[in-house]
Amino acid sequence: MKILVTGGLGFIGSNFILKLNKKYPNYKIINLDAKFVGSDTKNLHEMKNKKNYSFIKGNITNQKIVDSLISKVDIVFNFAAESHVDRSIVNPKPFINSNIIGAYTILESVRKFKKKLIHISTDEVFGSLKTKSATEVFPFNPSSPYSSSKASAELIIKSYFTTYNSNVIITRCTNNFGPRQYSEKLIPKIILLAKMNKKIPIYGTGKNIRDWIYVDDHCDAILRIFEKGKAGESYNISGHNEINNNVIVKTILKIMGKPSSLIDYVKDRPGHDFRYSLNSKKIEMKLKWKPKYNFETAIKETILWYEQNWNQE
Repeated sequence: MKILVTGGLGFIGSNFILKLNKKYPNYKIINLDAKFVGSDTKNLHEMKNKKNYSFIKGNITNQKIVDSLISKVDIVFNFAAESHVDRSIVNPKPFINSNIIGAYTILESVRKFKKKLIHISTDEVFGSLKTKSATEVFPFNPSSPYSSSKASAELIIKSYFTTYNSNVIITRCTNNFGPRQYSEKLIPKIILLAKMNKKIPIYGTGKNIRDWIYVDDHCDAILRIFEKGKAGESYNISGHNEINNNVIVKTILKIMGKPSSLIDYVKDRPGHDFRYSLNSKKIEMKLKWKPKYNFETAIKETILWYEQNWNQE
């Protein structure tokens, strides 16, 4: 089988490629990445000399490049996205380009060559939730330009299934953490600043809640969807770890032996959602997937990885 992974130099994409190659070493993997913020060639140094792996620098908004690659493969995993909410607030345009136009470009090629697409989305499309956990059919209520762009892409993808019978699947995941995550994201930022004994900025009161999943579990879920998922469906992927930012930062500082005085509460960002939560019973019951890692073990492994690799960040 020939597989195209877009955004494969990023955090989740690179972890997925490594897991995919380990499970299916005979599959040919093509990685298309524009090398924007968050992409890092060091993430896939293990793949450099693999005969079944090739890297192409290019943007998913370029129809010519996308067509040339998708015409040659069996399936596309679209990880490529602008994903940092803060950046989307400062300048939404790159998010519109990558997350909407890029998804459209891939869809047109998938439709033209009759290929399969698995599109990686986010729990943020549902917006802030008070008590419930969002099921796959929950109404969208995005708050930021980032989450709005991801919701828009989902709607377009769904329309391609309904209108053209395109072979498409959407996955939505909660907050990921683990090795190879870009240093501006919350958990690596905490680890790296603590390592340097620098102040750690936390928005508002630090009580915002996210459901955290170890990236290896997320990649396992995507593989299960690849193997058993149904066209036209969407699947929520949850880590079952709803934790607020105060607990996250204090847990990391305790493990690293650093004082809580490093925490620096700063002005909250505009439109900051209070809580995200996904109901993942569908994938758990229908595809027999569940996360393997508990948060305590996974966060220790994550801290160890950054302590050993932090000079590369």
